[in-house]
Amino acid sequence: MFKKAERRKIKLRLALCGPSGSGKTYSALKIANGIGGKIALLDTENGSGSLYSHLCDYDTAEIAPPFTVEKYIATIKEAEAAGYDVLIIDSLTHAWAGQGGLLEEVDKRQTGKANSFAAWRDVTPMHNRLVDTILQSKMHIIVTMRSKTAYEIETDERGKKVPIKKGMAPIQRDGLEYEFTVVLDLDNKKHVAEAGKDRTGLFDSKVFVPDESTGQQIMEWLESGAEPPKPRITDIQRRKVFAMSKEAGIKPDEMKDHIHTSYNVESSNDITADQAQELIEWLDKRIVERQEQQEAAQ
Repeated sequence: MFKKAERRKIKLRLALCGPSGSGKTYSALKIANGIGGKIALLDTENGSGSLYSHLCDYDTAEIAPPFTVEKYIATIKEAEAAGYDVLIIDSLTHAWAGQGGLLEEVDKRQTGKANSFAAWRDVTPMHNRLVDTILQSKMHIIVTMRSKTAYEIETDERGKKVPIKKGMAPIQRDGLEYEFTVVLDLDNKKHVAEAGKDRTGLFDSKVFVPDESTGQQIMEWLESGAEPPKPRITDIQRRKVFAMSKEAGIKPDEMKDHIHTSYNVESSNDITADQAQELIEWLDKRIVERQEQQEAAQ
């Protein structure tokens, strides 16, 4: 069913792209500090992430070769479980083009040109798992990606095919940049940023040096949306409620009345995941009470 479009509060997905020396790590930490909260940095750059400890308070976790998707995913989930608010992945390029990265996984599977499709058929789901882990995280995530000069072949006035410089492209799978809220391209001479993509509209046509105020601007935009809907009851919770209500000896009509009185909904399918957990705790008490009554009656 269609309903009025409404921008909601979201978590930041920011990509900082640039060649070596453009200030990606420095800018990421400055922006993260402006966003606020606990900051973690996933370091694939041989410990270089710790060189900026004077900028702000943050914790680091190093990943050593091979740079497998599994290592990235495990570290992202570890940071989330530890309660960090902002995670900087420095750099995401290694998961693609580094030792043990996805391109090497393709090479291992590709014994000849005819096997290219079969190799990517195996590797694409690995790449998708990493992207999904980033997009579904409850943290604000900033990634850095090395970039290279991008060219396109065009026909000149004499009819010859010539390479034309078209800016910078991240060393990453084509199209990944479209997954981010904001993509900033950094210059390695002046360390200024320009938006390659910007869903916020904050940085259109601007050239600037990223700092804490950049993070503050982004955070204000993120928080200006409407509250996101609360997660609904899960299938696991639904099955647990059904089984526990039977164990507690609660009849369907009694259960329906309790849900309506407690949560002002008609069915357990309409409650949130948090409400479902409350319901499970209530059912657990009812089960204990029933067992005590049965023991007393014996």
